[in-house]
Amino acid sequence: MNQPDLTWTESDTPVATAFDDPYFTGGLEETRHVFLAGNDLPARLRDGFQVAELGFGTGLNLLALAQIWDGPGILHFTSFEAFPMAAADMERALKPFALPQTGTLVAQWDAAEGPVRRLSLDGIAAQVIIGDARQTLPVWQVAADAWFLDGFAPARNPELWNDDLLAEVGRHTAPLGTCATYTAAGHVRRALEAAGFTVTRQPGFGRKKHMTHGRKSA
Repeated sequence: MNQPDLTWTESDTPVATAFDDPYFTGGLEETRHVFLAGNDLPARLRDGFQVAELGFGTGLNLLALAQIWDGPGILHFTSFEAFPMAAADMERALKPFALPQTGTLVAQWDAAEGPVRRLSLDGIAAQVIIGDARQTLPVWQVAADAWFLDGFAPARNPELWNDDLLAEVGRHTAPLGTCATYTAAGHVRRALEAAGFTVTRQPGFGRKKHMTHGRKSA
């Protein structure tokens, strides 16, 4: 598996050298604003609810989701990641947030092997599918209720935002399912519209003026 080459900022944020882009800028608060509130979570959560994600990265989004779910029942979480981070780097990146279950996630990540890494947090059955999402998402046999579109910036990682892949996101979204992303790039919005989403611009986090929300029809 291809681990990412990283540099680190003074605040211990990992930066992917291949994309010259940090894994996060607004940290936990941006995750809550963009991916949780952007998908109207936790209000929509229920037993069997399926969250899917492009770009697992440090696992921060999964931990943030776990923090707002107290059951009853089980959530399902599937993420698609081409460059799985080493467990020691994940632990370093997550340490400033001091989130519950961080230790559990890191330990399971360190022990996981193979093209599908299965993880278990309180009330969440998670899997991370390793490989190029352009190849792995089309063969996924599930439709998500909510998508976290969290690849590196479209200008730096265009492969994860191309029309064909976002069309697959649309095909793998349940009726009335949603997607949310920090980017408001015009070509991303247009691709999501072509994939069957009704797309709206919403207030972004911090210095980002806008973000993108999408919803599939019934």
